[in-house]
Amino acid sequence: MPTQYRIAFWNLENLFDVENSPRREEKVARVIKGDIAGWTQVLLDRKIGQLSTLIRQMNDGRGPDLLGVCEAENLYVIQLLVQSLAPLGRNYSIIHHDTQDKRGIDIAFIYDANLFVIPQPLTESVFSHFVMKRTATRDILQVNFKTQRGRLLVVMGNHWPSRSGGEAESSAYRAMAGETLSYFHERILEIYGDGTPVLAMGDFNDEPFDISLVDYAIAERAKDKVVKGKIPYFLNLMWPLLGKGLCTLYYDGPNVLDQFLVNKNLLAPNLPFKVKPDSANIFRSPAMLNKKTQGPIHFGGMGKPVNQNGFSDHFPIEVTIVESD
Repeated sequence: MPTQYRIAFWNLENLFDVENSPRREEKVARVIKGDIAGWTQVLLDRKIGQLSTLIRQMNDGRGPDLLGVCEAENLYVIQLLVQSLAPLGRNYSIIHHDTQDKRGIDIAFIYDANLFVIPQPLTESVFSHFVMKRTATRDILQVNFKTQRGRLLVVMGNHWPSRSGGEAESSAYRAMAGETLSYFHERILEIYGDGTPVLAMGDFNDEPFDISLVDYAIAERAKDKVVKGKIPYFLNLMWPLLGKGLCTLYYDGPNVLDQFLVNKNLLAPNLPFKVKPDSANIFRSPAMLNKKTQGPIHFGGMGKPVNQNGFSDHFPIEVTIVESD
């Protein structure tokens, strides 16, 4: 019987450790300075609880089978998040990479170890791809998962350079990230075989139509071009959501910055893995919805006002992948 996997991604909006955490690197403390002032264990626990409430609602109340996250400071806060998901009864494990980002925020995957396995040694299954930038930024985190049927599914977590300083002024950095993603996508197909399924997801800090995604990551909107193309295209699954007034982030209007990209091996017929048609969506829980903007209710912190009834400045996104017998 085919197996369905509900996969999600969520930018957690500054999920930082407490103000005087002994786990914080000195260089990170110098960068964030007073922004962390007043960030107590009570506030961290409240934030974890708010995030957990929504994660437990996903996948019809079962929680995601695989969840990618970004804007988490360290492994400790992700472990707290996983502990808060215990009522789901899932066998969640974590894969996390501590990048050199100047603010210390990382990418991680939370996955059900009853469904996915990461082959040992980790040095041959988990890779952090450095994005060239004048100042340190988040790496692209690649994990080679295997399902219980022993099939390989490559997942790549992204959190591309932000638009701070101006969208146009910072666009070259996201083009570099897009080129890095495309380069390693091609290397994956060369190393593991042209039939390797690859799912890239994350906060790309650009829209599906921006050049970083279209020209550098070569993420298309036409399925036939991806399936029949001679070069390693991605299909951007978020195109159908554009023009509907929806957003994953609201900033001076709706923005779709969080996206899923899939290669031909998740689209073509008669292959083991396939994206379920039209399953990519933005998880817009009513509890998280700002009725005025139709964007998410922020939790805040890190120098911004805290709303303890908020969650994150991004909505989560979800997609379903089906594995055949």
